Amino acid sequence: MKLSLVLIVYRSNSSIALEASKFCEQVLKTKNIKSNRIESDFHKDEIKKIFYDSELQPDIGIVLGGDGTFLKCANALGDYDIPLLSINIGGNLGFLTQEKDFLFNKSFIEILENKEYIIDFRNRLNCNVCITGASNGEKIIKSFDALNDFYFKSVEEDISPTNQIQIEIDNEKVNEYKGDGLIISTSTGSTAYSMAAGGPIVHPSIDAMIINPICPMSLASRPIVIPNTSKVVIKPVKKSKGEIKLWRDGSKCMTIKETYYCEIKKGKSPCRIIRFKKSNSYYNTLIKKLDWKGDLSLKNPKN
Repeated sequence: MKLSLVLIVYRSNSSIALEASKFCEQVLKTKNIKSNRIESDFHKDEIKKIFYDSELQPDIGIVLGGDGTFLKCANALGDYDIPLLSINIGGNLGFLTQEKDFLFNKSFIEILENKEYIIDFRNRLNCNVCITGASNGEKIIKSFDALNDFYFKSVEEDISPTNQIQIEIDNEKVNEYKGDGLIISTSTGSTAYSMAAGGPIVHPSIDAMIINPICPMSLASRPIVIPNTSKVVIKPVKKSKGEIKLWRDGSKCMTIKETYYCEIKKGKSPCRIIRFKKSNSYYNTLIKKLDWKGDLSLKNPKN
């Protein structure tokens, strides 16, 4: 990969990530590669300036932080369609990040130049928040994209607040979930909040959506995996007390009022993630994070 300009985004309020960004900048400079360096708490106008006001647009984005930092950047940079390389700085081993050794031993440059990497195309989800009874052209209030998941929880901060949510799949009413909330996840996000809520682990190469209730009051409410070509409609049940709030990838979006509903479907463009061939495999990451047995011969080599 030939690099002329690289966007470096480092985790805000992290001295480790700040120093790592400076180190990355210097490594790129030795290769005569220009870079723009910004914190992850950037304003959208900063991104617009980088992409529209500069003579050259970034060839790639390097994100220094954990999975949370990467998710924020992936959503913010989704419209610009550049591949993203995420390196884990100051956090635990993540599913979306490469090991930090690739940065500090400076091997990431050679890997990029020698094309020793794979670009994973990870599907996003799009959620249109609509108002009931409006015409097609005016029904959408807001639109959001997520790489991992959208989820719905009660607005109230009371002890164990419950809500009741109706779900339709491809214009067919399927269920009403009563409990702490509901998660709609991509395959990539299956190892995030959905997994913590008891959902299945789905390989990111599988084109699927996972619908997973959060602590449902009925044992009949089970996680379900559906094609990501489906259209999912979420509606708050009118007889349910209180309002629900929409979240995406761990960040609050907006309150879903009684007259609103949400249309969730596959996003228009995937997220392009740079994955080094020499990095941990997907299964190796699962083994390490979930303390699975894996290949015992690697843990207890014979003398």
